[in-house]
Amino acid sequence: MSMDFIDLTIQRAIEGLNKKEFSSTELTKYYLTRIKKFDDKIHAFLTICEDTSLKQAKQADDQIAKGINKPLLGIPMAIKDLFSTKDIRTTAGSKIIDNYIPPYNATAVKRLIESGAVIIGKTNQDAWGHGSSGENTDTIPARNPYDLDRVPGGSSSGSAAAVSSNMCLAATGTDTGSSIRLPAAYCNLVGIKPTYGRVSRFGIIAMASSFDSIGHITKTVHDCALIYEITAGRDSYDATTPDIPVPKYTSTLGKNIKGLKIGLPKEYFNAEGFDPKVKAITLTAIKKIEELGAHIQEISLPHTDYAMACYYILVPSEISSNLARFDGIRYGHERKTFGDEAKRRIMLGTHTLSSGYYGAYYLKASKVRTLIKKDFEDAFKNVDVIIGPSSPIPPFKIGEKTDNPVQMYLMDIFTCPVNIAGIPAINVPCGFTDGLPAGLQIIGPQFKEERLFEVAYAYEQKTEWYKQKPKL
Repeated sequence: MSMDFIDLTIQRAIEGLNKKEFSSTELTKYYLTRIKKFDDKIHAFLTICEDTSLKQAKQADDQIAKGINKPLLGIPMAIKDLFSTKDIRTTAGSKIIDNYIPPYNATAVKRLIESGAVIIGKTNQDAWGHGSSGENTDTIPARNPYDLDRVPGGSSSGSAAAVSSNMCLAATGTDTGSSIRLPAAYCNLVGIKPTYGRVSRFGIIAMASSFDSIGHITKTVHDCALIYEITAGRDSYDATTPDIPVPKYTSTLGKNIKGLKIGLPKEYFNAEGFDPKVKAITLTAIKKIEELGAHIQEISLPHTDYAMACYYILVPSEISSNLARFDGIRYGHERKTFGDEAKRRIMLGTHTLSSGYYGAYYLKASKVRTLIKKDFEDAFKNVDVIIGPSSPIPPFKIGEKTDNPVQMYLMDIFTCPVNIAGIPAINVPCGFTDGLPAGLQIIGPQFKEERLFEVAYAYEQKTEWYKQKPKL
């Protein structure tokens, strides 16, 4: 092996595979060895697909030898355990379906496999996707590779921990309120929350159906844009995927962002509980973007204060409806129960949907949702993108917030309004506070992901934070 795999990105790995510097089998064995060496302390994986991945890597090597070209040929990836994977155990991080082996692949997984990706394993997560830290898993919580006493963010906790600790080149995730952007921010990675419906939800175990967005976590913006070209687009199995052509996102990278109008929401920067060190890092990052020629202006998203209340009425309502099927009769173990967080959300949701409360809670929250969506639409009449922090605080210690669910919910204060509005956002690494990563969130109008990639890429190339690796 003629290079150090620790610094590999997908872009660089594809070059290396095509130039025959190494094979997909060598690459896959390297990551499997990393998993065996480090996962006992990181707990990023729930299932390791050693045989499957080596078989897929061998097939990739055969295809490369024949000159076959596919966008992710031979690239080892991990899949969040909410994604159905044919003949591979899929648990949603829950004991209730811990023996479920799907007979089919989720559309996103199918597209990745067809593009040549090698599936190395299924990643740990908050059970059913409920959480911002990874601590709500029914197994052992994943840990942050930058500090093993801290959370990697959730619910796509294992996906971020796996990519960050270099156990794979990328991983899928889902984002219903923060579940890709927060782990990406906490683990110094790039994570995309697409426009609602841009990537098919078919084959993904549902959390809150009108909020769930299907994305992924990578080391760089280029890698993120490349995978997005593959997973995005119409799917006849998911009626919420619109028939809008998917641009070649990678071709917009490197575009000059001079003259781009960037909005800073005053409600975000004046938010209570916004850690001063994280705020300083965020403002420094914005200064760098200004140096690239972008125009910065303050904007207002007036209904921001209502976002968390709105989110925690609507989302638990959809959760209680979606989880009703796991009753031990149709699906799931008869004698295994939901964890505390799932129970909390089921009770909240069932209450808000119940007779006599539906109008007072659910209908009112639906109206607030429309107002929050309108805030963003109005803002985008004057600015191209909106920028703010991904998290109000740095990664916190495992166990620090488990006794206070409300404090835990407030981790999503800057991210969940994006899901309420159904618009896209990307996290890009923007620095460190006391050795812990911080992330910048770039938000755009519906189906304008290329704009997010342009800004994120320009900033990433200027700062190169992604080159700072955890010391394991």
